[in-house]
Amino acid sequence: MADSYCPDCKKSTEVVFDHSAGDTVCFECGLVLEAHSIDETSEWRTFANESADNDPVRVGGPTNPLLADGGLSTVISKPNGASGDFLSSSLSRWQNRGSNPDRSLIQAFKTIAIMADRLNLVATIKDRANEIYKKVEDLKSIRGRNQDAILAACLYIACRQEDKPRTVKEICSVANGATKKEIGRAKEYIVKQLELEMGQSMEMGTIHAGDFLRRFCSNLNMTNAAVKAAQEAVHKSEELDIRRSPISIAAAVIYMITQLSDDKKLLRDISIATGVAEGTIRNSYKDLYPYASRLIPTTFAKEEDLRNLCSP
Repeated sequence: MADSYCPDCKKSTEVVFDHSAGDTVCFECGLVLEAHSIDETSEWRTFANESADNDPVRVGGPTNPLLADGGLSTVISKPNGASGDFLSSSLSRWQNRGSNPDRSLIQAFKTIAIMADRLNLVATIKDRANEIYKKVEDLKSIRGRNQDAILAACLYIACRQEDKPRTVKEICSVANGATKKEIGRAKEYIVKQLELEMGQSMEMGTIHAGDFLRRFCSNLNMTNAAVKAAQEAVHKSEELDIRRSPISIAAAVIYMITQLSDDKKLLRDISIATGVAEGTIRNSYKDLYPYASRLIPTTFAKEEDLRNLCSP
């Protein structure tokens, strides 16, 4: 119940809402204060054992500005099972025969969404990858090229531009068979084509070793203290003139930190978790070793521990 002013009672009284008629009625005298009200609450019941995100709303998904029809066209689904409706099956078959200019785009967007979900990427990266592919597809210059490599390269570029970079090896693991070399070539080709179209260099974002560190440490199940020490060491390494890739530096720092902790990790395990070759980790560790006292926090390791650190 709620309070409202009743002109017959000439005072503020309690009112009752009649859901079946949509009327607001005075509780004391029965006067209808408001008729045919619009019920703005949900038209379904939500039970405690139902998922909160299983929202049975009667509207479709959001519009997609990258598609010609905004993604609002009707799609006739195929019937389930052998006893499916014949009319539905026939309509679905005829729809597939029709000319849909967005058919290839829709399939490409689905593939990008699957790869993004397998890498646990946020929706903004997926949307950026869709935009990049749409721009390249409009140039009509990717026909005859490896489609899986093109889509994987679009996702790699989107990760870079959204400051959430992934290694080429991570992208390759979900790229439906495209190799690292193919993805690398596709990335260079896309960047070149878009730069020619825009008339300026394409912003790709700067990669730092810290962008990969937490994910690598999580893959190795490192302790919180070791992760914090590795983060501080990686941050300090940016002040040094170490001519190594950020991924190699991150792997070398992890190797150095784990050698100083109680939970030591094998070089082979670090190589698998980071995707960096064992020889590359050794060479990067060799470059970082002279600066160990500057990189390793004093709260994590003492000078005596640093002296016992294995030499490269």
